[in-house]
Formats: sequence, C-alpha cells, structure tokens
Amino acid sequence: MSTVTVEAEREHRVTLPSLAQCKRRGHKISMLTAYDFAFARIFDAAGIDVLLVGDSLGNVVQGRETTLPVTLDEAVYHTRLVSRGARRALVVGDMPFGSYQVSSEDAVRSAIRFIKEGGAQAVKLEGGVRVAETIERLVVAEIPVMGHVGLTPQAIHRMGGHRVQGRTSEGRSQVLDDARAVQQAGAFAVVLEGMPADLAHEVTRELSIPTIGIGAGVNCDGQVLVMHDMLGLSEWTPSFVKSYANLGALVSKAARSFSEEVSKGKFPDEEHSYR
Repeated sequence: MSTVTVEAEREHRVTLPSLAQCKRRGHKISMLTAYDFAFARIFDAAGIDVLLVGDSLGNVVQGRETTLPVTLDEAVYHTRLVSRGARRALVVGDMPFGSYQVSSEDAVRSAIRFIKEGGAQAVKLEGGVRVAETIERLVVAEIPVMGHVGLTPQAIHRMGGHRVQGRTSEGRSQVLDDARAVQQAGAFAVVLEGMPADLAHEVTRELSIPTIGIGAGVNCDGQVLVMHDMLGLSEWTPSFVKSYANLGALVSKAARSFSEEVSKGKFPDEEHSYR
C-alpha cells in the first residue's frame, strides 16, 4: 500500500470492516492503550488505528499489582474520556474482571454500558473456549467483541503469574483452540498475548479475523502496547516492550526545574504575571 493511500485512509473513521480489510491487504494495525482525553487526542491525531481503554489502568493509573480490582464503573468512566478525544480511531473498552464471568446476561448489561455510557465502538474480553458462548451472546446483541487469548492477565492466579503460554504441545493446542473458538463465536479481532512468535504466526495464518500481538512476535496482523511502557513512563517493562520515548526522565526534569524556580522566587517572573 502506498504512503499516499495510507495517509488518505487515516482521514476516515476506523471501523470493523476497515480492520478486516487491513488483514486482507496486509496493512498492519496499530493499537495503543489510552485512559484519558489528552492522550487519546494525541494518539488519534498521530494515526493510531485502535485505542484500547485497557484494564491495565489498574496497574499504570491506579498503582495496583494486578488488573483484578478494576471496577466496571471505573472502566466505563475512562472509556468515556478516551471516546471524547478520538475522532478517527476505533475505541475498545476492556471489560474488567467480574463484569462478564457470572452470566452472559450480566456480560451484555456490562457491555451495553461501554457502548451507551462510554461511547466505545466495541468491547474486549479475555478467554477462548470458556467465554465463546458469552461472545456469541454479545454479538447477537450487536456489540462488537475483540477476543484475547494466550497470556490473559485476569487469569493470573490460575496461571501462576504472567507466564508465556503455548510453549508445550498441550499449551499450544489450547491457544489454537481458544483462538478458533473466539473467531467462531463472532469476534472481529483477537489479541494474542505472551506466546512464542511461531505460534502467533500459525494462529494469524489460520484465522480470517485480524490478530493483534503483544509479546507475540512480528507476524501478527497488528501490535498493541501499553502507552506507559511505550512512552517510557513505567518503572519496569517486559522484555518484549520497546520504549519510543523517555517521558519519565523528561517529566522529572521539568518538575525539578519548576520546583527549583518556585523555591528561588524565579517563577512567576514578570513575563508570566498579569499587569
């Protein structure tokens, strides 16, 4: 695809059909997490295709050890902020733990809140075979669903931590079964997290829906990163993360300069005072 064509497409809203077209054309999909209006606006203007309001907000925004404590109210609130800043990108609300596990009916009620109150165009939930019926029920209710298989953070206790999935023959078969189940249930895309690159490549070749990788190698149909990791705002990042900036150091330097100027009476000066 030519640069001119890509730039022209960036002027139009990203939709489910356009993401499907990306896979057919071999155009890689970019996805970043976002949690507020300011960064959503910046990422949207930069041409990011999908903004995921991840339950990772529990880690990077709330400072918790896991994503499990994030509530539905909190997730919907942050989705609403991101939706206000997105003009082109597809906004996906990440369904938090407890918002879809009890029953399919409960899942539909939770997902409707993301659409009606949060302004999202789709929701994401974790799991494969185990949640296939829930995905089907959401799709019947006209709620687009992005799946998530492999390393699923909401299953951290069962997995014994954030462990790479699919390294054994049994684990590999499970990932493939989960990915197939998600597609069969009607999901429009699936996140592949924490798995060997060759397994993610196999899944991507087999599925007709786009795959979005995170710690899953280069052969997925797209890639996603947590914005704090991408911008160098995290204290620690996994080995698969590439930081494209070091905003942590820049922000620290700016705050230190502000503090010093205030303490020395240099700010505000005459230029920054009303007359």
